[in-house]
Amino acid sequence: MTKLSEPITDLSKPLIDHLAIPVGSSSSSMTHSQKSIRKFVQAGMSHVSGDTTTPLLELSIPELVNETVRNHSKRTAVVFCDQDIRKTWQEFATDIDRLAAGFLALGLKKGDRLGIWSPNRYEWLLTQFATARTGVILVTINPAYRISELKHVLETSGCKALVMAQKFKSSNYVEMLLQLKVNAFTSGSSKSSLSNLEHAIIIQNQDQSEIPVGMYAFSEIMDLSGPAHILRLEEISAHLNPDDAINIQFTSGTTGLPKGATLSHRNILNNGKFVTDAQGFMENDTLCIPVPLYHCFGMVMGALGCATKGAAMVFPSESFVAKDTVRAIAREGCTALYGVPTMFNAILNLEDFDSYDLTSLRTGVMAGAPCPIETMKRVVDDMHMTEVTIAYGMTETSPVSFQSNLDDPIEMRVSKVGRVHPHVECRVIDGEGNTVPVGQQGELCTRGYSVMKGYWNDPTQTRASIDTDGWMHSGDLAIIDNMGYCNIVGRVKDMIIRGGENIYPKEIEEYLHQHPGIQDVQVFGVPDHHLGEEVCAWVVPVDSQGLSEQDIIAFCKGQIAHYKVPRYVRIRNDLPMTVTGKAQKYKMREAMLKELKLENHIGPEA
Repeated sequence: MTKLSEPITDLSKPLIDHLAIPVGSSSSSMTHSQKSIRKFVQAGMSHVSGDTTTPLLELSIPELVNETVRNHSKRTAVVFCDQDIRKTWQEFATDIDRLAAGFLALGLKKGDRLGIWSPNRYEWLLTQFATARTGVILVTINPAYRISELKHVLETSGCKALVMAQKFKSSNYVEMLLQLKVNAFTSGSSKSSLSNLEHAIIIQNQDQSEIPVGMYAFSEIMDLSGPAHILRLEEISAHLNPDDAINIQFTSGTTGLPKGATLSHRNILNNGKFVTDAQGFMENDTLCIPVPLYHCFGMVMGALGCATKGAAMVFPSESFVAKDTVRAIAREGCTALYGVPTMFNAILNLEDFDSYDLTSLRTGVMAGAPCPIETMKRVVDDMHMTEVTIAYGMTETSPVSFQSNLDDPIEMRVSKVGRVHPHVECRVIDGEGNTVPVGQQGELCTRGYSVMKGYWNDPTQTRASIDTDGWMHSGDLAIIDNMGYCNIVGRVKDMIIRGGENIYPKEIEEYLHQHPGIQDVQVFGVPDHHLGEEVCAWVVPVDSQGLSEQDIIAFCKGQIAHYKVPRYVRIRNDLPMTVTGKAQKYKMREAMLKELKLENHIGPEA
């Protein structure tokens, strides 16, 4: 494996580039959709490789956009409902060039980092494609981040510019940035520790609040360039390499301090293509995207996926609102919808759900967390998404590695995460690093075009995650069956060891989901002086008045092994989640440590 320098200054070459090699043969019983993206399983072993018949796209993002405009110039590309913006692919490309030229006029160049800190807005999408046009590396920042998290991201990535909203919900972004004492924007002032940050560009709210001296309005950047800058764009784009780093995605923070996964044009363009291929996307499809753009779900699987097909993107609102989402689907005739299970549940539980015409829906992606079977049945029957797919992956793999087929049975879609993607190779290993037989549990590892170039400015973490043979170690426990379907059964580090018994939280969670009064549940371990660890469950009930902690324990007793019955149960109105719907068990555990006065616990007593 190529050793990463610290800091990373040249990411023009891919760190890992292992193409998957077919190592078996497909089953003769495959359905038509399964044959269209054939999968290969190494006989008897948990090692699968995706089909390589369809070649990878060897394009930069600007080259792809040019191709899409040539083929679909007059088709709708983008709709932002709450901003009343609608653009064709030609109009969108023109706006991209205006902003890209503005970035050049500002002094940004290939390899510089630009942060984007904003909810879903047209300016966000423009920034994504305009940075790619110039080779500037886009650093995506979670809109929920506060001051310390913002500081970490800006310092780690060395951003030269920051595009940011003025305000969003309870966050005043401008005030938070100023609190960091980043006064490099004001003449004569000294710079803070964020010494790379030179420019702040503000996406103004409707109230057009005053922008502090030394900062730019986004509209100013759109009008900043001259003819010379526009002429330079083609020359710059012509010298972009598909393997150039173009995006730093900070991991969502389910386990602590985020790390910056560095992704290339090749990584994310191909993943967007294969995700939409698996849904049967064509240029006449319209995708509703209520998931956040700052995450791969929105910007890769959504925006870039649509760009590879010339399909339309519809953004209902700045952040997910169930009513805004169904209104957008009905108004725009959306054929596909992306979301995490909690989003689909929120839509299905709308009081006036039946008043919205969702019959245009056909497909989409549900990802980020396991989907209860009852939710899936309603998504298929009541939302008409008969071809909805389940996807699994991680930011470090661009993100999707497994995806279900359009015609997989519902039971298969809720119990598995599908089959391996094209040009991707996956295997399940034991603690010694050996591939385990089919049906056995172990850690899932991924290799192929989709594996990130590395963690930005962090070669130590990179080496800890990507081994010398190019395998990205996910930290997820998985089982692959003899047809190549994968089931994610938990996290390696989530395993609870109680009195010598290994307990996997997902097994208990799946059992508890059978209780009609439980809407959501997360199980995790907390320290215990005698047994090492005990089982704790946080439960969100369907009816806040209708479920007690004793009810949960009684539901388990006699039905699952005694050592799996939660010692602690807490009823909660909601659970700490990332914006993309992933449970933050470390926050739940921290809360329980405080409650149980175990903050200083070291281990079981002798």
